[in-house]
Amino acid sequence: MISEKLKNVIRDVPDFPKPGIVFKDITPIMMNSTLSKEVVEHLKNKYKDQGIEAVAGIESRGFLFGYPLAMALNVPFILIRKKGKLPYHKESFAYDLEYGSAEIEMHVDAVSKNQKVLIHDDLLATGGSADAAAHLIRKCGGQVVGFNFLVELEFLEGNKKLNNHSENIVSLVKY
Repeated sequence: MISEKLKNVIRDVPDFPKPGIVFKDITPIMMNSTLSKEVVEHLKNKYKDQGIEAVAGIESRGFLFGYPLAMALNVPFILIRKKGKLPYHKESFAYDLEYGSAEIEMHVDAVSKNQKVLIHDDLLATGGSADAAAHLIRKCGGQVVGFNFLVELEFLEGNKKLNNHSENIVSLVKY
């Protein structure tokens, strides 16, 4: 089962990025090309019949499996980046963080009207960045048809914030 394989390689890094945080490090997945291919194949099989018309990845770890998934599904990949990182005309969405605020952007031509978009990121914690990505996609005329994460920290209840956009929330590994 893919979730067990992933749990066996995802490593805990204590006190990163600050004391008291246990960081879930997914880089060992990418050091294993066979497992990486299995992840993409698993996701492709999960989503191939759901009518997804684009995959949006959230900077930067959302690009790691989001882009290969988009290619496997033969749909466009949408980059959602931090403010100031995209070169072309863009739309932005500002949101609050636990301590401060952030802003994400997407090219104005990345989403077409009513396009069905799956949002992918590596980790679901509080749901702030995925929620902001969903607002941005909807602001540009797209439909959020689901969310996908490699890892979910269930105790932070980030999925509650995302249910307003879609109840189709899939995480391969839950802690």
